[in-house]
Amino acid sequence: MNLTIMPNLLSGTVTPPPSKSQAHRYLIAAALAGEPSGIENLEDSQDIQATRWCMQTMKHSSRRIAEFNCLESGSTLRFLIPIALALRGGGRFTGHGRLMERPQQPYFDLFDEKGVRYELKNGFLTVEGRLSPGTYRLPGNVSSQFVTGLLYALPLLPGDSEIVLTTELESRSYVDMTLEALSTFGVTASWTDARTLAVPGGQSYAPATVRVESDWSQAAFWFAAMSLGSAIEVAGLRQLSAQGDRVIREHFVRLSLPGNEEIDLSNCPDLAPPLAAMAVLRRGDTRLVNAGRLRMKESDRLTSITAALNALGANIEAGSDSLVVHGVEALPGGCTVDCWNDHRIAMMTAVAATRCERPVALLGAECVAKSYPNFWDHYQMLGGEVREHSGK
Repeated sequence: MNLTIMPNLLSGTVTPPPSKSQAHRYLIAAALAGEPSGIENLEDSQDIQATRWCMQTMKHSSRRIAEFNCLESGSTLRFLIPIALALRGGGRFTGHGRLMERPQQPYFDLFDEKGVRYELKNGFLTVEGRLSPGTYRLPGNVSSQFVTGLLYALPLLPGDSEIVLTTELESRSYVDMTLEALSTFGVTASWTDARTLAVPGGQSYAPATVRVESDWSQAAFWFAAMSLGSAIEVAGLRQLSAQGDRVIREHFVRLSLPGNEEIDLSNCPDLAPPLAAMAVLRRGDTRLVNAGRLRMKESDRLTSITAALNALGANIEAGSDSLVVHGVEALPGGCTVDCWNDHRIAMMTAVAATRCERPVALLGAECVAKSYPNFWDHYQMLGGEVREHSGK
């Protein structure tokens, strides 16, 4: 789907979709509980559909090595690999886009140590073996998703285990969100020190009734629109949320003032696109640092953020693990921007286009369905003017 976005500030009240991160965690725990659970405020983005389908396969497939299509969901893939080993002795995983290019080395190093067989070939990852209770050492600076995957699987083993981080944990808030979800479904795991998690074995998941809270990661794009001059009220957010991306409130305040700023993205990498949009017109330079992991998202986001916003007239430089946004006085627009098949690049560009002087053509705008299927409906509800067109 290709769209032309007309320059127009937004106004009104919007409620972001349910938290994708929390929904993944609740769906997996509910499926492991066996008995029916109640999950309210659940929206079927493509990533959530992937987790739904894969958990159905986990429970019901009669194949010895079941196949799990994770679409483009990194959470689904990394969460389910150890669960499949614990419950089924393995599985065959695949996906779309760049998913199977994302790093899995922390798991591979563990599998070498634990005697789990694995093969990554032609876009399929096959793992075979059984997890055993014990110590699981892995780095904390690649992705917290590896820690979450183990936290779901290890309680199902017959003995106690521990997860030991060999480097400082980035995105710790996502692990804390996992611990909160486990507790809600009757499973215990806890920090014993800054780098060690104790995971008792022999546990079972219990059904629960939960409500998925609104997503701070998606709300960040509306905060970016506000930073660029739109009069938006974002409703439905839990102020004391475990979601790490709630820090967008603090960054919104910081970037509303002139001057040079530096923001560390090690614990909130998904905020890079809305933060970059916030920074394009501010007076001063904005440095987004510790962002190397962005190169292995749905797109190489250090490259795609730079390309998309510079096409509008911004002045951004990409480093090996950073972005520097030099504020400009105006965004000319009048250009065509590729979404790079990346939902967050599409939403970032749409928000930045509200301040362009001329219309912006957006190619591949349907990619927002990965995380925010109603984004374009909400954008137009707030007064955004969008016209669908064909061709490039």
